[in-house]
Amino acid sequence: MLHRESYIERKVTDHATANGWRSYKWSSPNNRGVPDRLYFKAKKVIIIEFKAPGKRPTKLQLATHRKLEDQGFNVHVIDDIEAGKRLFA
Repeated sequence: MLHRESYIERKVTDHATANGWRSYKWSSPNNRGVPDRLYFKAKKVIIIEFKAPGKRPTKLQLATHRKLEDQGFNVHVIDDIEAGKRLFA
């Protein structure tokens, strides 16, 4: 079954918070293209860009991901609930 991006984000976030992660929606009005969510637990940070199944990040999003990766952060692009849940194992 294919799900909307918002549904995938909600299910993965529910799983993460149930396992002790803090979750924050990332909204940066002057910096479009930032990933959707930040998750924090025990000095770890997980950054996720959520997409509907089979969808890819925009060029602006990819450019932002590269900037974060240049600073040593991984940005995960997730379009599947189970793949998202595995990040919090």
